[in-house]
Amino acid sequence: MNKKVIGIALTTGITVSLMTSAEERHLASLSVQTTEVETESDKPLYEQVLDNLLNRPAVIPVVPDVHPVHTVYNEEAIIPPQCYTRTEGKHNPCYVCHQNAIPNRENVMNDFELQVAYSFSDTGLTNHWSNLFEDRSKRLEAISDQEIIDWTNQDNYSALAGRLNASKFNGWVPDLNNLQLAAEAFDEHGFAKDGSHWVAFIYKPLPSTFWPTNGSTDDVMIRLSKPYRSSKSGHYSRDTYLANLAILEATIKGLDTITTLPIDENAIGEDLDGNGKLGITTVISAVDHYVGAAGDHRTYRYEYPQDTEFLHTVRYVGVDEKGNISVSTRMKEVRYMRKWQRYSKTVYARQYQLEAFEKEAGNLPRYHYLGHNGLDNKFGWSIHGFIEDKNGNLRENTYEENMFCMGCHTSIGATIDKTFSFARKIDGAEGWGYINLKGMPDAPNKGESKGEILTYFERVGGGDEFRSNMEMYERWFNKDKSVNYSKVLAANDVYELITPSRERALRLNKAYKVIVEDQDFIFGRDATAEPPINVYEQVDNEKSPTLPLQHTYQWDIRLEWPKPARLSIASEPPSM
Repeated sequence: MNKKVIGIALTTGITVSLMTSAEERHLASLSVQTTEVETESDKPLYEQVLDNLLNRPAVIPVVPDVHPVHTVYNEEAIIPPQCYTRTEGKHNPCYVCHQNAIPNRENVMNDFELQVAYSFSDTGLTNHWSNLFEDRSKRLEAISDQEIIDWTNQDNYSALAGRLNASKFNGWVPDLNNLQLAAEAFDEHGFAKDGSHWVAFIYKPLPSTFWPTNGSTDDVMIRLSKPYRSSKSGHYSRDTYLANLAILEATIKGLDTITTLPIDENAIGEDLDGNGKLGITTVISAVDHYVGAAGDHRTYRYEYPQDTEFLHTVRYVGVDEKGNISVSTRMKEVRYMRKWQRYSKTVYARQYQLEAFEKEAGNLPRYHYLGHNGLDNKFGWSIHGFIEDKNGNLRENTYEENMFCMGCHTSIGATIDKTFSFARKIDGAEGWGYINLKGMPDAPNKGESKGEILTYFERVGGGDEFRSNMEMYERWFNKDKSVNYSKVLAANDVYELITPSRERALRLNKAYKVIVEDQDFIFGRDATAEPPINVYEQVDNEKSPTLPLQHTYQWDIRLEWPKPARLSIASEPPSM
């Protein structure tokens, strides 16, 4: 074996002069000492990681005894595959992510220019997502429809917590019971039945990676920390929790008033609707501060309070004999975010400035490694997750698999406090519950009049970023690939617009299962059977066709939902 001494220092994305003593103690606790290690072979370290994933499956992956930074294959893993799309001077899927700042938001990434031109580092010029170019069609033929149906109907979530605890995992352990049962794990208003205080909400999937027609279904749950769900006396109070969830929603969306599930103001001791008396209310207009045990915490527009948590499961496309689409029992991934530290908007702005300086200097992205807590995105969020091993059991992400999440939850301008789904929740009381696309209207984005999905079809010229989803062309486009407006406008709901046929759903599921068998997620995890068209293997920042200004768009991630009386979200399965 070869021996080498590796000196390790955790780099920080937070300027030391801006750090609090609490932050310094937190980061100090993560220090890694200089160690003498033995490498297993002369193979590159990332290949050793892949070998272990294939040959030594474990809930905590077996990795070389070096700092994880050194095991990375793609040092620009924060650039998602979609960024290598051929825009050909007119097709623009980029606007969904790359936007300039909207007044008063903490997000001042100001990356609208990435709609106009490619701007990759030397490393990023090469599309490292080589799985996109693999033809899996022959391997798919070996998987029967019944085999993939049985696979997606299996529960791989329930055992995860016990396996992690038995392995002395010291990060967040999934603590929502029966989540594999999807809607059945929650009451009608989205509150977890197990008392874990996770709350599910109904949101519109982001175009178009999270459209079921492009390979995955998902759900998202939020949980606020104990003070935000406790009365002034410190005891759990559903009224307090409902009020603070509604206040937070108004805060993230920039609203001055919001509807809520019925709340007894007497239980809180505050006039939430401003009518001068205490009673049962379904409207909150006092949104400048939280209530209950968190009553001394003011709200900050477009920001979550400290210790807010998100739980996000990414699943296969569930499908029954009749072709109804739903979330599957089996999970591809379980993703977790916690806002461990809140910063002021001034600090956020400085962080974006520092990131721009780093990029200008040609430095590649680096993130704090938090061990079993994943990565720190430099903006106060820790991000971690679990993904399938080769046998379909969920395991901890590797460092690079976590790094894949950093681009979307750090370095794009469209997010609100680094998140997507909560800002896209159906407004107010009607939006609390497990995700259901049936009956959901194609609401337009803030400041626009046409439905978001219709608008996406127009701007992108297809039903996915790569313009490779032929079924979407058949359903919603004319033969010349122009949008068929009459068909789109006649669609019943979001469910009809973005769910696949039974045949396509099964094929997408088979394609992803092949990637699971290979365990090479670092080369891409898109569920493609054949190489998608319209994607670059190499980009030339100077010569690759770019978008003229007439094909660039200002866009707001928030939605103009219709008035509550016009919503008709279905109350029955399927959940999509």
